[in-house]
Parts: sequence; structure tokens; C-alpha cells
Amino acid sequence: MSSPAATATAPVADAPVAAAPSAPRSALLDSVLPLLVDVGVPLVSYYALKAAGTGTFAALAWSSVVPVVRTVWGVARRRRLNGLAALMVTVNVVGLLTSLMVGDPRLMLAKDSGVSSIIGLVVLVSAWKGQPMMSAAVRPWLVKGDAAKDTAWQRLSAESAAFRRAEARFSAVWGAALLGECVVRTVGAYTVPVETMVWLGTVIMVATMVFGFLVSGRVGAVPMARMIAEAAPSERAADAAR
Repeated sequence: MSSPAATATAPVADAPVAAAPSAPRSALLDSVLPLLVDVGVPLVSYYALKAAGTGTFAALAWSSVVPVVRTVWGVARRRRLNGLAALMVTVNVVGLLTSLMVGDPRLMLAKDSGVSSIIGLVVLVSAWKGQPMMSAAVRPWLVKGDAAKDTAWQRLSAESAAFRRAEARFSAVWGAALLGECVVRTVGAYTVPVETMVWLGTVIMVATMVFGFLVSGRVGAVPMARMIAEAAPSERAADAAR
């Protein structure tokens, strides 16, 4: 769920054509690799620690450290902290410290849903205020390293009410999805056996992400991509004229 902020680069003759092929692959890797680390490593670590004789709470605690370290390291390596990344670092660290102090395995599981709820609520508020936080995540996918598309994004975001509504819908879907995940995982943390909830929580999270991708794409990303594609030719023409 981390989402690095996209930065616009100044257009240079023939540069957009050269940059375009590698940019989507880079965006895909940046998006998928953190997800694999945050989902796969804690799950494997938990069962490996349990097999080694570690207690349930200790296994949960040690396996929960990995996503926090990965997020903090990602921010330190990029030397850039956007709003969503800062929020994720804060709630993960606070949630981990709180659950360690209490020492309850079920609270440790519920902590993950608490992270989702806080992030979801903040994302929803950002959409309602007209400053959608998820725009930083979807922008690299839509502009694909094309300077004209990136310029079109900036102009549409500043001038087009329809584009801003699509941005808000994209964030609103993700905010609602994360809040829904919070409810389901909290109920599961206190009603389902801990051993079952360790893997079931991962299934719920993956299902939430699939739902978020499908619905936010339909109501937000696809309309935005269409508007960017329509506006990009005029941006290229203006750049050529300059």
C-alpha cells in the first residue's frame, strides 16, 4: 500500500519516447515488490518462527517488524516523504509499539486492521477535501513517463472539475475498501483462531486490494486516462511550438 510520489520531469526533445517503455515497468515493480514483501515475508516468517518453537505472540511480533522496517527504509532511501508514506510509517510504528506493550496475540492481529482503518479514514477525508492522497499512487501508471501526459495531468488537475471528481472517486473507493477490510479483520481477530487468522488476514487483504483495483479503476483511473489521452496531443503540439 505504499505509494511513492510521482515527480514531473522537464520535457526534452525525443526524451518522452525514450523514457516511456521503461517507466511502466518501473512503476509496476515499485508497486508490486513492496506488496510481496509486506504480505509474503511476514507470513513465511510467522510459520518459520512457530516451527522453530517460538511462541504465538513472539512470532507475530517479529514477523510484523518487516513491513515497518521496509517502509522506513524506503522513505530513507528515496529521501522523500509524501503524505501517504508518512501516514503509513506513523500508524505502523505506533500500532507495533502498542501491541508489543500489551502482549496480546489477538490485539496484534487487530492492529493490522487498525492500520487499515486509519489510512482508509484519512484517504476518505482527503478525497472529500479535494486533495486525494491516492493520486500520487495512480499518477505514474497513467502518465507512463510521457512528459506530454504528465503536463496534461497537471493542467487537468488544476482546470478540469471532471478530472478532479475522478481523482476523488479513485481515493474514495480505496478509503472505503480499507475501512471495510478493517471491520472484517477486527471481527476475525477476536472470533477466529489465531493460527487461522494469520493466513486468513492475508486473504482478506488481497481480496480488498483486488476489489480496490477493479472498482477504483472503473470509476476513477479509466476516466482519468481517457481525459489525459485526449489532452496530451495538444500538450505535445504546444511543446513543439515552443
